[in-house]
Amino acid sequence: MPTSSETTVVLPAGVDLHARPAAGFVRAAMQFDADIVVASNGREADAKSLIAVLALGARGGSSLQLRAAGADADLALEDLADRVSSLVE
Repeated sequence: MPTSSETTVVLPAGVDLHARPAAGFVRAAMQFDADIVVASNGREADAKSLIAVLALGARGGSSLQLRAAGADADLALEDLADRVSSLVE
């Protein structure tokens, strides 16, 4: 039975999820054996798709809801939440 997890993290003020941070987020997500969804402002995206993550248009101070299902779900969410929290301008 696959593990499923969910968490919420806030983008640091002044840091938008634009090309560079989004690319790092997607690269990290791709390392995990899990289906990962990131949601913001009523939209959802596959966390392993750069175009989809960029389309969220998440801005600094926005909440990101992270959901994962699969063998690495808990580890993926912990890693991705840490990455988002530590983003800087």
